[in-house]
Amino acid sequence: MLFFRKNALKRLDIFTRHVRHRMHFDDDILSEQTKTRLDEVLIEAESLKKSSPELINKFLEDTPARLDKITPKKSFAAVREWVDILAVAFMVAFGIRALYLQPFKIPTSSMQPTLFGIHYVSKNTKTTVLPPPFDLFIQGMRKAKATVSEEGQLIPTGSGGFLLSKTYFNIGSQSYSLPGESPKVNEYAIKGRTYFEKGDVLCDGWLSTGDHLFVDRFSHHFTGLKRGDVTVFNTEGISYGGQLLSERGYYYIKRLIGLPGDTIRVKNNMVYIKPSGQKEEKPITDFNPAFKKIYSGKGGYHGHLNSPTATYLINEESTFTVPEDSYFMMGDNSANSLDGRYFGMVPRKNIVGRAFLVFWPFSRRWGIVDAKDPLDVPTTDRNTEMSMQ
Repeated sequence: MLFFRKNALKRLDIFTRHVRHRMHFDDDILSEQTKTRLDEVLIEAESLKKSSPELINKFLEDTPARLDKITPKKSFAAVREWVDILAVAFMVAFGIRALYLQPFKIPTSSMQPTLFGIHYVSKNTKTTVLPPPFDLFIQGMRKAKATVSEEGQLIPTGSGGFLLSKTYFNIGSQSYSLPGESPKVNEYAIKGRTYFEKGDVLCDGWLSTGDHLFVDRFSHHFTGLKRGDVTVFNTEGISYGGQLLSERGYYYIKRLIGLPGDTIRVKNNMVYIKPSGQKEEKPITDFNPAFKKIYSGKGGYHGHLNSPTATYLINEESTFTVPEDSYFMMGDNSANSLDGRYFGMVPRKNIVGRAFLVFWPFSRRWGIVDAKDPLDVPTTDRNTEMSMQ
């Protein structure tokens, strides 16, 4: 008798938990009248806990039909539940994006070779050739090939493309399209020309989509930023040459060079730092070993340069002292980087976060940002890419 009673009570407990779950799950769509009737069922179930197993089992046999009348089953109920679950998952994902991680695309070459922006790769320099669409999905490469079939004047006809941009133009009566925005196509194919002869090769290679990465928006609020961090910031209120940087691009990515109070100098292609309150300046490699690869002379790294056309650090005698609540940023490819030497400090409030993880393409740089040693080949050409940001 005791065994049958325990079994009946267990089934009754499962039943009441099911009803409460249903009421909680559908709380926003159940009417007050339906909720009241379900409460009555729960009260009746509670009152049976001291009753005989026969009465409990009779209640459990009769009540499902009663529940069906109170809350009729709806079509595609399982589908509706999955849709609700997916909706919550998307909300959580977007919450994570807003609070913790933000995707970011490298637009230019200013951080090469640590990170690569959108750039043209000729067929003579690409080492691994995959069939489409694998060259795009794996390497982030889009075929860029065009030969003029009829002489004539260049006539731009527009741009477009879903997710991946394309530029359209005519030469003579023939139409062409090449991957990339119009300025990038002009850089690697058109090259400022307006008239073409039959047989002219505009390009024969690939356009790289640039590194895509996640930015850690969270941790720097607790640990602070340090010299050497690859950092994303917005350009609100920052200007150079009378132009707001936000007109060129809202987000920039650079390496943090100077903290508040630091006095910065560049000499012999090396950054020197004198922290606030100290008398002597030291090579920046003394503050973070991550800088050593930038001065290695390998794999495309060539150190940091003075720039006679810049606003600050134009020569080895020039210095810049970082104001409070601000930072000083430079690109690793300082020969072709529009950075703190031109626009000065970056306010703390403009910081988005640290570059965290390259998620696409699947190149040598895939994975944790700035974790790779330079390629063991000497740097020979500082001017492989001439776009600045």
